[in-house]
Amino acid sequence: MKLTWYGHAAFGLEFADSKVLIDPFLEGNPSFEGNWQDVAKGATHVLLTHGHDDHLGNALDICKETGAMLVASYEICMHFAGKGVEQKQLNPGNHGGTVNCGGFTTTFVNALHSSSSTLDNGENVYLGNPLGLVLHIDGEKTVYHMGDTDIFGDMALINELHQPQVGLVPVGDRFTMGGAVAALACQRFFNFEIAIPCHFGTFPIIDETADAFVQGMEGHKTAVELMKPNSSITF
Repeated sequence: MKLTWYGHAAFGLEFADSKVLIDPFLEGNPSFEGNWQDVAKGATHVLLTHGHDDHLGNALDICKETGAMLVASYEICMHFAGKGVEQKQLNPGNHGGTVNCGGFTTTFVNALHSSSSTLDNGENVYLGNPLGLVLHIDGEKTVYHMGDTDIFGDMALINELHQPQVGLVPVGDRFTMGGAVAALACQRFFNFEIAIPCHFGTFPIIDETADAFVQGMEGHKTAVELMKPNSSITF
């Protein structure tokens, strides 16, 4: 499996016949280099944790251009359907549910955040509850994208139920947990083989670096992979 970080919370996963884009905030993302059309080529799935614009990103355009399956909350799926995404592309769910995505499943788990989007007329539209996403992939490591969240005690249940090996962890503070708290979450509740920090360094209003997370994880058995935006690693 190849994992690419495009900056912020945007990731790509490539395995078998699947190319999965998670929270593809590309155009307008200061950390992203290139153009969204190149990233979109061959996309088979678009997964969304919640409806904020820095996570929806180019998801609508990608779904329309590629025919990719949209895996998201019911509200986001219906919102996209109203904007021209075909019904056959929609794979909605909500907390506790698991959906078959062909070659992998996605389970929707809790995240402590909010979820809405600003329309062209300035109106703010509610887009369901925020989610974390657990991907069980045939023959590959289990990946948990936490979405935007604070620490919460039921992370222990997520680990018990799913035993994720790769954690994509927001660390930027202000809108998510900061690095020190994120490190506590990883150590107290999970047995990740690899933790990859994200949601930092994108805008001046959030933490510029993941230093606090890296320092907080020092000496722990979980390996921290501090990726550079637009770089890839292979598991």
